Amino acid sequence: FDQGYKLLFSHPEMVEDLLKGFVKEDWVNTLDFSSLEKLDTHHIADNFKERISDVIWRVRLKEQWLYVCILLEFQSTVDEYMALRCLVYIGLFYQDMLRTKQISPGDKLPPVLPIVLYNGEPRWHAETDIFHLINQLPSGLSQYSPRLKYFLIDEGSYKNDELESVRNFVSLLFQLEKTPSKNMNRELLVSLIQVLKETPELQRSFANF
Repeated sequence: FDQGYKLLFSHPEMVEDLLKGFVKEDWVNTLDFSSLEKLDTHHIADNFKERISDVIWRVRLKEQWLYVCILLEFQSTVDEYMALRCLVYIGLFYQDMLRTKQISPGDKLPPVLPIVLYNGEPRWHAETDIFHLINQLPSGLSQYSPRLKYFLIDEGSYKNDELESVRNFVSLLFQLEKTPSKNMNRELLVSLIQVLKETPELQRSFANF
């Protein structure tokens, strides 16, 4: 199942719609989506045995690259330590960039946006910032605790009217997930067929899914 999602989010159209439709922050409007480029993640997985299913893209944000890590989480229970897993994963990602000389000596590390895409039950309730997983420290010591926050997209938390208002590839995927297959809405299927006409490769990925 997660491999089907991974295939879908290997298409730039899906990544663009995910950011535009569900990461509703002003900086998203400054991204150059024509520059979207998918990266290989197998080398990172070699070092991360408890691997999160993932897709990594980069996109131009003004004069620099923004790396977007989409972490697909389809377990039946909420992972209370997802923030820690994200921290380790992104640390390995940076380490690999240094090892492969994608970052020159003296350069700063590029920005990374970790997105956790969750479609299970119950609703996600884990802390989204590792800082809040660490015991409170005396005043002055908290500045030494790591900070890393992931952006959560919990599919089941969206109401149908919210998804209808977004009306893009990703919202249609979420609607299909929420609609029992034997009672699938004909209008929804017609909409999906119509929007996929101009993207035959993505259409095949949806068919496989």
